[in-house]
Amino acid sequence: MSNEPITLSAGDAEVTVRPDNGGRVAGLRVGGTELLRQGDRFGCFPMVPWCGRIREGRFRNGAVSHQMPLNAPPHAIHGTTRDGAWHPARVTADEVVLTYDLVEPWPYTGRVTQAIALTPESLTLTMAVETYDDSFPAQIGWHPWFNRNLGGADAQLDFSPAWQEERGDDHLPTGNRLEPKPGPWDDCFGMPGGVDVTLTWPGRLELKVTSPEEWVVVYDEQEAAVCVEPQTGPPNGLNTLPRLVTPLEPLEATTTWRWRRL
Repeated sequence: MSNEPITLSAGDAEVTVRPDNGGRVAGLRVGGTELLRQGDRFGCFPMVPWCGRIREGRFRNGAVSHQMPLNAPPHAIHGTTRDGAWHPARVTADEVVLTYDLVEPWPYTGRVTQAIALTPESLTLTMAVETYDDSFPAQIGWHPWFNRNLGGADAQLDFSPAWQEERGDDHLPTGNRLEPKPGPWDDCFGMPGGVDVTLTWPGRLELKVTSPEEWVVVYDEQEAAVCVEPQTGPPNGLNTLPRLVTPLEPLEATTTWRWRRL
């Protein structure tokens, strides 16, 4: 299969997937209205094998220390797969399955599988990281850039996190948990019952981002877009809350976006 853009459709919803550009969802149109910020860096990209920043790009796996490239100095950010080419393993009218084999600079062998499934009212993203070799810590997440403004209406955010991770001057969680503060945010929140965030464009559309995972980063400091990022751990989680991928136990995560007209 080629790495050309793939279009999925269901009802009046249409999704464009870019295997060649980080396996990202490049567009989501509902009734002809584009919900995602356009551009090669935007849309919605998978964050894997880590999410957000790693402190100074360093993480440990047991006694072994590894250094990742500092692509957001002084840190490494958002994993290694968002700039690579993914392989379409299966394509139907409303679903695509993509795979990506982990390569340098990531020091471990493994395979990432991402399924993107569209219905007339929802988009579900599912990802798994597996290995048949050495075990390693990993994270999974998604980084959607939702357009802040749809047809004159600015997005309003509604969610009820149990806590907000205190953010240090280096943009990383300090380990302290705070009562959630008002935005704007570039912050990580805990939602132990599962991620549940609603974006409302008054008079236009309501979109609900859910995930069984309990971590979400909300970034709304840009004028053009609002980001709601479900993930399997907090920023710097490879160091503070590692989730091991082993030959017997892959790491899996899913998120669903569900929308309705207003």
